[in-house]
Amino acid sequence: MRDMKVLVTGGSGRTGRLVAEAAAAAGLGVRAVSRSAAVPFDWDDRSTWAAALDGVDAAYLAYYSDIGAPTAADAIGALARQAVASGVRRLVLLSARGEELALPAERALGESGADWTILRCSWFAQNFSEGPLLEAVRGGELAFPAGEIREPFIDARDIADVVVTALTDERHSGRVYELTGPRLLTWREAVAEVSRATGQEIHYVPVPVRDYATVMREIGMPDPEVEFLTALFTDLLDGHNARLADGVRQVLGREPRDFTAFARTDAAAGTWKG
Repeated sequence: MRDMKVLVTGGSGRTGRLVAEAAAAAGLGVRAVSRSAAVPFDWDDRSTWAAALDGVDAAYLAYYSDIGAPTAADAIGALARQAVASGVRRLVLLSARGEELALPAERALGESGADWTILRCSWFAQNFSEGPLLEAVRGGELAFPAGEIREPFIDARDIADVVVTALTDERHSGRVYELTGPRLLTWREAVAEVSRATGQEIHYVPVPVRDYATVMREIGMPDPEVEFLTALFTDLLDGHNARLADGVRQVLGREPRDFTAFARTDAAAGTWKG
């Protein structure tokens, strides 16, 4: 491990940034890449792949839009095969729990010849503190098409810890893990936890997925992306993921972090202050 160097795709993203930090803390060499990194990497520009893979021993793969996107399987399969040809056999893939659209990308990784681990993750707790939902939470009202289903939100820091363990321990090769938080919460209950942690009044407003699609179009999102997200939300937000899994404990030997701890930590850091 002391001489091991890992490639982290999406190095400035929601999970990649934390994976890079966890890998560095574990004493690994880290090459965190993105389109704007010192060593640029672009899923859509395969001419950038060779330099990103050069000299690394293992890689964390996080596809930039969604693992179920129409272009994901081809890109992940191609990068995995190039990695193996370059001598980078140990690959860990971020996938989605209960997402049928993710299966082609998972199969592409499995057929690449790599020593792989697949992490099927529930919705991130960090969806409330980073990315497109943050401004709505800061503004005091989050409208989202999740109804009143329950979701075991996972702290992305747990994902990062699992990734580093899977990258460095061959016992996890060929394994698929489901990663969730320790309890089920509705989106309304999760927003209420953030509200309590911040001392701010924040409301959750459930909306039909078609109405949400209309809003996405109104803000200028391209139709293909709107159609993909509509299909994705319809699939994932029907309640079939309302159960816990023990992947974090299987890999790390401990329970996952609770949503309350996430909310308090981010509130103390000022995440939701405007």
